[in-house]
Amino acid sequence: MKKYLLITLAIFILLALGVGLWISRAHVSLDGDKSDRRINIPTGSSYNDLCDSLSANGCMPNHTAFNLFARLRGLPNHVKGGSYIVSEGMTAFSLVGKLNSGSQDPIRLTINKHRTVESLCQFLGEKMEFPADSMLALLRDSAVCADYGETPQTILGLFLRNTYEVYWTTTPRKFLARMSRESDAFWQPRQKALQSLGLTRQQVITLASIVEEETNVNDEKADIASVYLNRLRTGMLLQADPTVKYALQDFSIRRILNYMLLVDSPYNTYRIVGLPPGPICIPSQASIDAVLKNKKTSWLYFCAKEDFSGRHNFSSSLAEHQRNAARFHKALNDRKIR
Repeated sequence: MKKYLLITLAIFILLALGVGLWISRAHVSLDGDKSDRRINIPTGSSYNDLCDSLSANGCMPNHTAFNLFARLRGLPNHVKGGSYIVSEGMTAFSLVGKLNSGSQDPIRLTINKHRTVESLCQFLGEKMEFPADSMLALLRDSAVCADYGETPQTILGLFLRNTYEVYWTTTPRKFLARMSRESDAFWQPRQKALQSLGLTRQQVITLASIVEEETNVNDEKADIASVYLNRLRTGMLLQADPTVKYALQDFSIRRILNYMLLVDSPYNTYRIVGLPPGPICIPSQASIDAVLKNKKTSWLYFCAKEDFSGRHNFSSSLAEHQRNAARFHKALNDRKIR
Protein backbone atom coordinates (compact mmCIF):
# COMPACT_ATOMS: atom_id res chain seq x y z
CA MET A 1 0.00 0.00 0.00
CA LYS A 2 2.83 2.32 0.95
CA LYS A 3 4.52 1.58 -2.36
CA TYR A 4 1.38 2.48 -4.32
CA LEU A 5 0.96 5.70 -2.33
CA LEU A 6 4.52 6.71 -3.14
CA ILE A 7 3.98 5.93 -6.83
CA THR A 8 0.71 7.89 -6.83
CA LEU A 9 2.42 10.82 -5.11
CA ALA A 10 5.27 10.71 -7.60
CA ILE A 11 2.83 10.68 -10.51
CA PHE A 12 0.93 13.58 -8.97
CA ILE A 13 4.16 15.57 -8.53
CA LEU A 14 5.19 14.86 -12.10
CA LEU A 15 1.77 15.92 -13.36
CA ALA A 16 1.93 19.07 -11.27
CA LEU A 17 5.38 19.83 -12.63
CA GLY A 18 4.14 19.16 -16.14
CA VAL A 19 1.15 21.44 -15.71
CA GLY A 20 3.40 24.08 -14.15
CA LEU A 21 5.79 23.83 -17.08
CA TRP A 22 2.88 24.04 -19.49
CA ILE A 23 1.51 27.10 -17.67
CA SER A 24 4.91 28.76 -17.63
CA ARG A 25 5.19 28.36 -21.40
CA ALA A 26 1.68 29.70 -22.06
CA HIS A 27 2.95 33.22 -22.66
CA VAL A 28 1.74 35.89 -25.04
CA SER A 29 3.99 36.10 -28.06
CA LEU A 30 3.24 39.24 -30.02
CA ASP A 31 3.55 39.26 -33.78
CA GLY A 32 5.67 41.76 -35.63
CA ASP A 33 7.65 44.32 -33.64
CA LYS A 34 6.71 42.83 -30.25
CA SER A 35 5.47 46.22 -29.00
CA ASP A 36 2.59 46.36 -26.55
CA ARG A 37 -0.86 46.00 -28.09
CA ARG A 38 -3.92 47.92 -26.99
CA ILE A 39 -7.07 45.84 -27.38
CA ASN A 40 -10.45 47.55 -27.21
CA ILE A 41 -13.24 45.22 -26.13
CA PRO A 42 -16.64 46.89 -26.67
CA THR A 43 -19.12 46.76 -23.82
CA GLY A 44 -21.46 43.78 -24.28
CA SER A 45 -18.91 41.67 -26.15
CA SER A 46 -19.18 37.89 -25.93
CA TYR A 47 -16.33 35.58 -24.97
CA ASN A 48 -15.95 34.60 -28.63
CA ASP A 49 -15.72 38.29 -29.54
CA LEU A 50 -13.00 38.70 -26.94
CA CYS A 51 -11.00 35.72 -28.26
CA ASP A 52 -11.42 36.92 -31.82
CA SER A 53 -10.06 40.36 -30.87
CA LEU A 54 -7.04 38.85 -29.15
CA SER A 55 -6.33 36.58 -32.10
CA ALA A 56 -6.85 39.33 -34.67
CA ASN A 57 -4.30 41.48 -32.87
CA GLY A 58 -1.79 38.67 -32.64
CA CYS A 59 -1.75 38.46 -28.87
CA MET A 60 -3.58 35.24 -27.98
CA PRO A 61 -1.40 32.94 -25.86
CA ASN A 62 -1.78 29.15 -25.92
CA HIS A 63 -5.49 28.76 -26.66
CA THR A 64 -5.90 25.69 -24.51
CA ALA A 65 -4.30 27.27 -21.46
CA PHE A 66 -6.15 30.55 -21.97
CA ASN A 67 -9.52 28.79 -22.30
CA LEU A 68 -8.82 26.63 -19.26
CA PHE A 69 -7.98 29.56 -17.03
CA ALA A 70 -10.80 31.64 -18.51
CA ARG A 71 -13.39 28.98 -17.68
CA LEU A 72 -11.95 28.42 -14.21
CA ARG A 73 -12.32 32.13 -13.51
CA GLY A 74 -15.77 32.37 -15.14
CA LEU A 75 -14.62 34.87 -17.77
CA PRO A 76 -16.90 33.55 -20.56
CA ASN A 77 -19.96 34.53 -18.52
CA HIS A 78 -19.01 38.12 -17.73
CA VAL A 79 -16.69 39.68 -20.28
CA LYS A 80 -15.93 43.24 -19.19
CA GLY A 81 -15.61 45.79 -21.95
CA GLY A 82 -12.60 48.03 -21.85
CA SER A 83 -9.26 49.00 -23.30
CA TYR A 84 -6.43 46.69 -22.28
CA ILE A 85 -2.71 46.65 -22.98
CA VAL A 86 -1.27 43.21 -23.73
CA SER A 87 2.49 42.89 -23.37
CA GLU A 88 5.01 40.43 -24.77
CA GLY A 89 5.60 37.60 -22.33
CA MET A 90 2.40 38.09 -20.35
CA THR A 91 1.15 34.68 -19.18
CA ALA A 92 -2.26 33.31 -20.07
CA PHE A 93 -3.00 33.25 -16.35
CA SER A 94 -2.20 36.96 -15.82
CA LEU A 95 -4.02 37.97 -19.02
CA VAL A 96 -7.17 36.14 -17.93
CA GLY A 97 -6.91 37.75 -14.50
CA LYS A 98 -6.63 41.22 -16.05
CA LEU A 99 -9.58 40.71 -18.36
CA ASN A 100 -11.68 39.03 -15.69
CA SER A 101 -11.21 41.88 -13.21
CA GLY A 102 -11.75 44.53 -15.87
CA SER A 103 -8.41 46.16 -15.02
CA GLN A 104 -8.39 48.61 -17.90
CA ASP A 105 -5.38 50.62 -18.94
CA PRO A 106 -6.32 54.31 -19.28
CA ILE A 107 -5.92 56.02 -22.63
CA ARG A 108 -4.19 59.37 -23.04
CA LEU A 109 -6.56 61.90 -24.56
CA THR A 110 -5.23 65.26 -25.76
CA ILE A 111 -7.81 67.98 -26.31
CA ASN A 112 -6.58 70.73 -28.62
CA LYS A 113 -8.18 73.78 -30.24
CA HIS A 114 -11.60 72.72 -31.48
CA ARG A 115 -13.74 75.50 -32.88
CA THR A 116 -17.13 73.84 -32.53
CA VAL A 117 -18.81 71.28 -30.30
CA GLU A 118 -19.36 69.18 -33.41
CA SER A 119 -15.62 69.02 -34.05
CA LEU A 120 -14.91 68.22 -30.40
CA CYS A 121 -17.52 65.46 -30.30
CA GLN A 122 -16.24 63.95 -33.52
CA PHE A 123 -12.77 63.79 -31.99
CA LEU A 124 -14.05 62.24 -28.75
CA GLY A 125 -16.12 59.71 -30.67
CA GLU A 126 -12.98 58.53 -32.44
CA LYS A 127 -11.04 58.12 -29.18
CA MET A 128 -13.68 56.85 -26.75
CA GLU A 129 -16.17 54.00 -26.85
CA PHE A 130 -19.20 56.28 -26.94
CA PRO A 131 -20.34 57.61 -30.34
CA ALA A 132 -19.95 61.28 -31.19
CA ASP A 133 -23.72 61.79 -31.37
CA SER A 134 -24.25 60.78 -27.75
CA MET A 135 -21.86 63.46 -26.47
CA LEU A 136 -23.20 66.02 -28.93
CA ALA A 137 -26.75 65.42 -27.66
CA LEU A 138 -25.61 66.23 -24.12
CA LEU A 139 -23.79 69.40 -25.14
CA ARG A 140 -26.85 70.64 -27.01
CA ASP A 141 -29.17 69.92 -24.08
CA SER A 142 -29.90 73.15 -22.19
CA ALA A 143 -30.80 71.32 -18.97
CA VAL A 144 -27.60 69.30 -18.99
CA CYS A 145 -25.52 72.39 -19.69
CA ALA A 146 -27.28 74.23 -16.85
CA ASP A 147 -26.16 71.51 -14.43
CA TYR A 148 -22.63 72.79 -15.02
CA GLY A 149 -23.51 76.48 -15.06
CA GLU A 150 -23.26 76.62 -18.84
CA THR A 151 -25.44 77.02 -21.92
CA PRO A 152 -25.19 75.17 -25.24
CA GLN A 153 -23.37 78.28 -26.51
CA THR A 154 -20.79 78.39 -23.67
CA ILE A 155 -20.35 74.65 -22.94
CA LEU A 156 -17.33 74.39 -25.25
CA GLY A 157 -15.48 76.52 -22.71
CA LEU A 158 -15.86 73.80 -20.07
CA PHE A 159 -13.25 71.77 -21.95
CA LEU A 160 -9.65 72.78 -21.39
CA ARG A 161 -6.76 72.08 -23.70
CA ASN A 162 -4.70 69.44 -21.97
CA THR A 163 -3.80 65.75 -21.96
CA TYR A 164 -5.97 63.56 -19.78
CA GLU A 165 -5.88 59.92 -18.73
CA VAL A 166 -9.35 58.41 -18.99
CA TYR A 167 -10.90 55.01 -19.33
CA TRP A 168 -12.07 54.17 -22.84
CA THR A 169 -15.49 53.02 -21.57
CA THR A 170 -16.21 56.25 -19.70
CA THR A 171 -19.76 57.38 -20.47
CA PRO A 172 -20.51 60.83 -21.92
CA ARG A 173 -22.08 61.92 -18.61
CA LYS A 174 -19.07 60.83 -16.58
CA PHE A 175 -16.68 62.37 -19.08
CA LEU A 176 -18.54 65.68 -18.86
CA ALA A 177 -18.41 65.51 -15.05
CA ARG A 178 -14.65 64.88 -15.25
CA MET A 179 -14.18 67.93 -17.47
CA SER A 180 -16.17 70.00 -14.98
CA ARG A 181 -13.85 68.93 -12.16
CA GLU A 182 -10.81 69.73 -14.29
CA SER A 183 -12.29 73.16 -15.05
CA ASP A 184 -12.95 73.89 -11.37
CA ALA A 185 -9.37 72.90 -10.50
CA PHE A 186 -8.05 75.16 -13.27
CA TRP A 187 -10.06 78.18 -12.14
CA GLN A 188 -9.56 77.82 -8.39
CA PRO A 189 -6.13 79.58 -8.30
CA ARG A 190 -7.41 82.17 -10.79
CA GLN A 191 -10.45 83.28 -8.78
CA LYS A 192 -8.81 86.45 -7.48
CA ALA A 193 -7.77 87.57 -10.96
CA LEU A 194 -11.23 86.72 -12.27
CA GLN A 195 -12.97 88.78 -9.59
CA SER A 196 -10.70 91.79 -10.11
CA LEU A 197 -11.45 91.71 -13.83
CA GLY A 198 -15.19 91.79 -13.24
CA LEU A 199 -15.98 89.15 -15.85
CA THR A 200 -17.41 85.64 -15.53
CA ARG A 201 -15.50 82.49 -16.42
CA GLN A 202 -17.57 82.20 -19.57
CA GLN A 203 -16.81 85.77 -20.61
CA VAL A 204 -13.07 85.29 -20.04
CA ILE A 205 -13.10 82.05 -22.02
CA THR A 206 -15.01 83.73 -24.85
CA LEU A 207 -12.61 86.67 -24.99
CA ALA A 208 -9.63 84.32 -24.71
CA SER A 209 -10.96 82.33 -27.67
CA ILE A 210 -10.92 85.49 -29.78
CA VAL A 211 -7.36 86.23 -28.66
CA GLU A 212 -6.44 82.64 -29.49
CA GLU A 213 -7.69 83.04 -33.04
CA GLU A 214 -5.97 86.39 -33.49
CA THR A 215 -2.41 85.22 -32.86
CA ASN A 216 -0.09 82.32 -32.17
CA VAL A 217 2.48 84.65 -30.62
CA ASN A 218 2.10 84.14 -26.88
CA ASP A 219 3.99 87.28 -25.83
CA GLU A 220 1.49 89.44 -27.77
CA LYS A 221 -1.65 87.89 -26.35
CA ALA A 222 -1.85 90.20 -23.33
CA ASP A 223 -1.51 93.19 -25.69
CA ILE A 224 -4.36 91.98 -27.89
CA ALA A 225 -6.47 91.18 -24.84
CA SER A 226 -5.90 94.73 -23.58
CA VAL A 227 -7.33 96.16 -26.82
CA TYR A 228 -10.51 94.14 -26.50
CA LEU A 229 -10.85 94.88 -22.78
CA ASN A 230 -10.48 98.59 -23.51
CA ARG A 231 -13.15 98.35 -26.18
CA LEU A 232 -15.49 96.50 -23.84
CA ARG A 233 -15.02 99.14 -21.15
CA THR A 234 -15.73 102.01 -23.56
CA GLY A 235 -18.67 100.31 -25.28
CA MET A 236 -16.96 100.09 -28.66
CA LEU A 237 -17.68 97.26 -31.05
CA LEU A 238 -15.00 94.58 -30.74
CA GLN A 239 -14.80 94.22 -34.54
CA ALA A 240 -12.84 90.96 -34.23
CA ASP A 241 -12.22 89.35 -37.61
CA PRO A 242 -12.17 85.78 -36.19
CA THR A 243 -15.78 86.19 -35.06
CA VAL A 244 -16.77 86.88 -38.65
CA LYS A 245 -15.16 83.65 -39.79
CA TYR A 246 -17.01 81.84 -37.01
CA ALA A 247 -20.30 83.49 -37.97
CA LEU A 248 -19.77 82.35 -41.57
CA GLN A 249 -18.50 78.93 -40.39
CA ASP A 250 -15.70 79.24 -42.92
CA PHE A 251 -12.32 78.93 -41.21
CA SER A 252 -10.40 78.86 -44.48
CA ILE A 253 -10.96 82.60 -45.09
CA ARG A 254 -7.62 84.41 -45.39
CA ARG A 255 -8.95 87.93 -45.84
CA ILE A 256 -12.08 89.50 -44.38
CA LEU A 257 -13.92 91.49 -47.07
CA ASN A 258 -16.53 94.17 -46.52
CA TYR A 259 -19.51 92.07 -47.61
CA MET A 260 -18.59 89.46 -44.99
CA LEU A 261 -19.05 92.04 -42.24
CA LEU A 262 -22.77 92.15 -43.01
CA VAL A 263 -23.48 88.56 -41.92
CA ASP A 264 -26.40 88.51 -39.50
CA SER A 265 -25.15 86.52 -36.54
CA PRO A 266 -24.82 87.01 -32.77
CA TYR A 267 -21.16 86.08 -33.29
CA ASN A 268 -20.45 88.93 -35.71
CA THR A 269 -18.77 91.50 -33.47
CA TYR A 270 -18.88 94.06 -36.27
CA ARG A 271 -22.64 94.22 -35.68
CA ILE A 272 -23.25 93.19 -32.06
CA VAL A 273 -22.03 95.14 -29.05
CA GLY A 274 -19.96 93.24 -26.50
CA LEU A 275 -18.92 89.62 -26.53
CA PRO A 276 -20.52 86.90 -28.65
CA PRO A 277 -22.71 84.37 -26.78
CA GLY A 278 -19.91 81.82 -26.41
CA PRO A 279 -16.34 80.93 -27.33
CA ILE A 280 -15.29 80.56 -30.95
CA CYS A 281 -12.74 77.87 -30.08
CA ILE A 282 -11.16 76.16 -27.09
CA PRO A 283 -8.45 78.65 -26.09
CA SER A 284 -5.05 77.77 -24.69
CA GLN A 285 -4.05 78.48 -21.11
CA ALA A 286 -1.76 81.22 -22.44
CA SER A 287 -4.73 83.03 -24.00
CA ILE A 288 -6.86 82.68 -20.87
CA ASP A 289 -4.08 84.00 -18.65
CA ALA A 290 -3.45 86.85 -21.10
CA VAL A 291 -7.01 88.06 -20.52
CA LEU A 292 -6.76 87.60 -16.75
CA LYS A 293 -3.49 89.56 -16.73
CA ASN A 294 -5.58 92.64 -17.54
CA LYS A 295 -2.60 94.51 -19.01
CA LYS A 296 -3.10 98.26 -18.82
CA THR A 297 -2.66 100.02 -22.18
CA SER A 298 -4.35 102.86 -24.05
CA TRP A 299 -4.61 100.83 -27.23
CA LEU A 300 -7.91 100.56 -29.05
CA TYR A 301 -6.66 99.12 -32.33
CA PHE A 302 -4.24 96.57 -33.70
CA CYS A 303 -3.40 95.34 -37.17
CA ALA A 304 -1.21 92.53 -38.48
CA LYS A 305 2.24 93.67 -39.53
CA GLU A 306 2.85 93.87 -43.25
CA ASP A 307 5.89 91.56 -42.98
CA PHE A 308 3.56 88.60 -42.23
CA SER A 309 5.61 87.78 -39.14
CA GLY A 310 2.44 87.02 -37.22
CA ARG A 311 3.00 90.07 -35.03
CA HIS A 312 0.88 93.23 -34.84
CA ASN A 313 1.08 97.00 -34.78
CA PHE A 314 -0.88 98.56 -31.91
CA SER A 315 -2.31 102.05 -31.80
CA SER A 316 -4.46 104.34 -29.68
CA SER A 317 -5.81 106.55 -32.48
CA LEU A 318 -7.92 105.69 -35.49
CA ALA A 319 -5.64 107.70 -37.79
CA GLU A 320 -2.58 105.72 -36.78
CA HIS A 321 -4.51 102.46 -37.13
CA GLN A 322 -5.63 103.40 -40.63
CA ARG A 323 -2.03 103.95 -41.67
CA ASN A 324 -1.06 100.55 -40.25
CA ALA A 325 -4.02 98.91 -41.97
CA ALA A 326 -3.18 100.55 -45.31
CA ARG A 327 0.31 99.05 -45.24
CA PHE A 328 -1.05 95.62 -44.40
CA HIS A 329 -3.74 95.73 -47.10
CA LYS A 330 -1.12 96.76 -49.66
CA ALA A 331 0.96 93.73 -48.63
CA LEU A 332 -2.10 91.49 -49.06
CA ASN A 333 -2.73 92.93 -52.52
CA ASP A 334 0.91 92.51 -53.50
CA ARG A 335 0.69 88.84 -52.55
CA LYS A 336 -2.69 88.56 -54.30
CA ILE A 337 -4.37 87.31 -51.15
CA ARG A 338 -8.08 87.77 -51.75
